[in-house]
Amino acid sequence: MSEHLSKVEADRKLLHDAQQQGTGALLSAFVRLSGPGWLQSAITLGGGSLAGALFLGVLGGTSLLWLQLVAIIMGVVMLSAISYVTLSTGEKPFQAINNHINPMLGWGWVIATCMANMIWCMPQFGLCYDALRKNLIGSGTIGETNSAKFGVSAVVLVAATVVVLLNGRQGLAAKIFDWFLKALVGMIVICFFGVVIYLTVKGLLDWGTIGAGFVPDLRQWSQPTGDVAALVAGLPAPLQEYWTGQIVTAQRAVMIGAAATAVGINMTFLLPYSMLNRGWDKPFRGLARFDLSTGMAIPYVLVTSCVVIAAAASFHAKVDANFRSSDPAVMQQSPFFEKGRSLLEARLTHESASFAALKEETKLARIAALPAAEKQIASSLIKRDAFQLSESLAPLLGQRRANLVFGLGVFGMGFSSIIILMLINGYAFCEMFGRPQGGATHVAGCLVAGAVGAIWPLVWSGDTQFWLAILASSFGMMLLPIAYFTFFMMMNSNTLLGKEKPKGGSLLVWNVLMGVSVLGAVVAAGSAIWEKVSPIFKENATQNQWLGGLVVSGVAIVYILLVIAGFVMKSKTPSSK
Repeated sequence: MSEHLSKVEADRKLLHDAQQQGTGALLSAFVRLSGPGWLQSAITLGGGSLAGALFLGVLGGTSLLWLQLVAIIMGVVMLSAISYVTLSTGEKPFQAINNHINPMLGWGWVIATCMANMIWCMPQFGLCYDALRKNLIGSGTIGETNSAKFGVSAVVLVAATVVVLLNGRQGLAAKIFDWFLKALVGMIVICFFGVVIYLTVKGLLDWGTIGAGFVPDLRQWSQPTGDVAALVAGLPAPLQEYWTGQIVTAQRAVMIGAAATAVGINMTFLLPYSMLNRGWDKPFRGLARFDLSTGMAIPYVLVTSCVVIAAAASFHAKVDANFRSSDPAVMQQSPFFEKGRSLLEARLTHESASFAALKEETKLARIAALPAAEKQIASSLIKRDAFQLSESLAPLLGQRRANLVFGLGVFGMGFSSIIILMLINGYAFCEMFGRPQGGATHVAGCLVAGAVGAIWPLVWSGDTQFWLAILASSFGMMLLPIAYFTFFMMMNSNTLLGKEKPKGGSLLVWNVLMGVSVLGAVVAAGSAIWEKVSPIFKENATQNQWLGGLVVSGVAIVYILLVIAGFVMKSKTPSSK
């Protein structure tokens, strides 16, 4: 403990001396002391970010690049707010929320965090397995049986546990942990950056169009975008209406999903506790903002933008020659035929209900006879395998090296996310049970998240996956704007911040930035929840969709009533100081 305190004092003195020496020295000190922002980067650059960015590029081309930039900026604003409050008061956020704001908000925050940690750990193990099997080692060495999946997951879990335990130690072990994470994030950035460099050298990218894609366009919420928009505009009016409905529905879903991966509910929990664990306090507030910007925002924007650009260049409004063919036998040879067929069959059924009763040969002939433009539109609605992006590097590196480079990046995404999800769960367990950080309770929380994630072959499939995703994503998305609103209230709380509360113009800037972020989170969460709830009112909803809507609406109503009750109870008791 004394060694830890002396390290904190040395860091504090380094910051103080750097401030006296000028901007250059201060930036140098910030770089040396950064750390929690890289933890955030390690979790935000996960399978969700990869899948979201991939489908953004496939569906909207580069016209949707602005979305993740705006989402991460809003996330940095809110994370900066909670870091400001935490470092100014030295009080743990869970306790501060319970004592000064509303205990229902505090408990909802920590419970949603644990749910998200354990459930979203599962697909990260699956991502690591796929990277090893498809890119790094090969299917000939790693089978597709459950025993192979469990074996790989066990090795990954042991490795992740070792890295997590390093974080709990001070001195050299803590430095190794920081270096490891920075190297892992750096490797991810380099791998995906390489794809874009290759495409640029080959003259396959239009940087003017790419630059325009970073300009927000809210019309994309209700209109097709990118090259697909031009394809739809060239169709007859009835078909324009049909395909616009299909595209906009998918576009909204992927916009919400991609924005949600920028900052999740569990990330809001990680940041303040990782800072407190390092002994940071008020003098470290400037470092915290720098750390978030350079350690989280910049790598996130670079990686996701590179994935969107590569996906757009490879897949947006593009089909292979087989899928474009009017010969049913040739069209069926396309690797995208099975996924594309359902989209094109739905289009023909919409035109004529009698299509469903046709013979198989007639159906295939009708599908193959559709215009190439409609096939291109359908191809952009197909969710691609992220590993197909590695093919874009093959002409430059050769297929084997391309698989290796891309596989390392994808494996790094999954492995780093597992580490941080375990770490967050350790912090959350300590808060729930009122135990100090770093002890047995912390280790138990880490292991619970890792162990649940490692059993993904048993539960991350079929109906079980559906229900787990429903619970985690819906509760997490519902809690994110509530967490943001809670941070807004904390920043404006006199009883919590006292003389450290921002004043005048500073408070106005904070409130404007936080207000925009809260509003954005509310819109995204409302849309995501409505998507889950709306099947209740549809006649053609499946049983799972109908029950899922009831579960989500029930959870939302119960939790909102609990929050209201918490505010009522809080108003009747004196604030804790």
